[in-house]
Amino acid sequence: MRLPLPLLGASTLLAKKMVQPGKPRLLLMAFSALWLCAVGAGLWVLWEFENSPGVAANPPAQWPSDSHIERATDRPTLVMLVHPRCSCTRASVGELAELMARARVRPKAYVLFLKPPGFADDWEKSPLWHSAAAIPHVTVVRDDDGLEASRFGAATSGQTILYDAAGLLLFSGGITGSRGHAGDNAGRAAILALLHRDTIGQTGSRVFGCPLFASNNQCQSQETRSHVLTPD
Repeated sequence: MRLPLPLLGASTLLAKKMVQPGKPRLLLMAFSALWLCAVGAGLWVLWEFENSPGVAANPPAQWPSDSHIERATDRPTLVMLVHPRCSCTRASVGELAELMARARVRPKAYVLFLKPPGFADDWEKSPLWHSAAAIPHVTVVRDDDGLEASRFGAATSGQTILYDAAGLLLFSGGITGSRGHAGDNAGRAAILALLHRDTIGQTGSRVFGCPLFASNNQCQSQETRSHVLTPD
């Protein structure tokens, strides 16, 4: 049985479209291009997140007279301000441990953990608290309502401040090179140089961490974002 010419022409055209050899290749190239764009966008978001510093502190030039933290008079005093739910600050606490191990002139060191009003007892005793408490020669302190953080003008978790034996400000900044990443960095090097009086180095650096006075939900959101971008 012979097909009518119009039906024969339509079927021939359909067959040609179905067997076009270049079409699968074009689809693969388009998919690959979209995948590369998605990967590139994800890497850019990750880079932007990791390298975006927090708000710098504005500490007083002289040790705050209303602080309840005991300042050493025979050596420098170091204070780190921490939000107990900030995952980025794990690296800062690790860098503090490295700093204390390397310091030939060991400062009197405190890590102050924010406890906002209305939260349960021991809320501040997160894994970060226990990590900091395990560092030799470091004292961890609960900072009720963030009063001490306000006295030291701190706004970002991981903010590290160093005063000399006379109570004069020597350094204010962070001791990680980027958000959540440990390793050699300008802040830690500057503090060690000041403690050892090797050089008159820099007196500040960028600080990377969650907002110190952020809600618990905000810090958990930051932590979730960090894990999504950099899975373990």
